[in-house]
Amino acid sequence: MKLYLDLIFLINIWFDFLLLMSLSILLKRNIKFIRIILGSIIGGLTIFILFFNLNNIELFLFKILVSILMIISTFSFKNLKYTLTNLGYFYLSSIILGGGMYLLGNSFSYSSKGIMMYQDGFSFNYLVLVIISPIIIIFYIKNSLKLKDNYSNYHMVDIVYNKKVYHLNGYLDTGNNLYDPYKKRGIILVNLNINYRLEDVIYTPYESLNHKGLVKCLKPDKVYVDKHEFNNYLIGISNDKFRIDGINCILHSNMKGNLK
Repeated sequence: MKLYLDLIFLINIWFDFLLLMSLSILLKRNIKFIRIILGSIIGGLTIFILFFNLNNIELFLFKILVSILMIISTFSFKNLKYTLTNLGYFYLSSIILGGGMYLLGNSFSYSSKGIMMYQDGFSFNYLVLVIISPIIIIFYIKNSLKLKDNYSNYHMVDIVYNKKVYHLNGYLDTGNNLYDPYKKRGIILVNLNINYRLEDVIYTPYESLNHKGLVKCLKPDKVYVDKHEFNNYLIGISNDKFRIDGINCILHSNMKGNLK
């Protein structure tokens, strides 16, 4: 089988460009375009590994070294955590893109040798590079950003009431603006069976789009969200299950400024 080094070099650069660009978008790195090009070229230089007789361990270490150089040359070195985060997402994106291409290769019964796919002498690279690989990356970026934005509003909530601790999965909902009219305390809605004393119940009026009513509220002993203590909040008991996956607690919108 013939190998065209210039073509493989360009293919490597293109793949690395897609990976670094996706990384920049996902992590919201303010990076100049020329630095992404530079990192892609460094990654493309791995073509020269074909001229060396390396065992599997040496090959693995070489790839690790090149990926570190790519990340530092593209995003610079600010601190160890910053660099390791970039490196981790780079490997994750590589797995997504490589796995997608491998699946397509098997689906269309293509043979492969390294990064090359072929069938009866017909190269599949151009189709993958021009059409399929950007689609895989775009799909990955879109869904990762959606997942990241959604789950950034999930929080661990511990509510202490009557000396008992309730562990809940909370969701920060900017639409929850409920306050009790007496002391202007924010209301945290929970869908949970709590053994409460009738004398502790505070009935608070609420008004939604097409409904008005009263919600039973309790004054908790303590409220912890992601281990941070919050005071001056009430617990509102909801009899309806929340329509958010895995959630049994709706946090108050006023908490947003104190949660990351």
